[in-house]
Amino acid sequence: METWQIVLIVAVVLVVLALLALALQKRARVARVQREAQHREQARENLQEAQIRTARADKEQALAEEQAAAARREMAEVQERAALTEQEARERAARAGEDRTAAEKLRAEAQRLAPGLTPDGQHPHHDSTDGGATRR
Repeated sequence: METWQIVLIVAVVLVVLALLALALQKRARVARVQREAQHREQARENLQEAQIRTARADKEQALAEEQAAAARREMAEVQERAALTEQEARERAARAGEDRTAAEKLRAEAQRLAPGLTPDGQHPHHDSTDGGATRR
């Protein structure tokens, strides 16, 4: 084999190796671009899911705050009603005490005016029919 043939074979082998290296680089570049595209798509999906979950969390937070406010409002109303009921009960107890005091004063006055008078307005010693004149 002549020298120029050997040089030609070596040159062809080098060209084939260079083309093979370029093809491998291109394939690696394409694979990298595809991976980056997949990563961008995954990132986009993650961002959308994050937005959805954030909106859902905001909604749930607002509902929880509304629920807590309603509970506080109901508790305040119950406390207000309880305070009013207690006040009414105290007022009734005071009126009952006033009535009891007035009744005792009236009882004492009645006893002073007519000692021995019973609550039904009868004198225990004067209403008996025994011992009176007898009719025949």
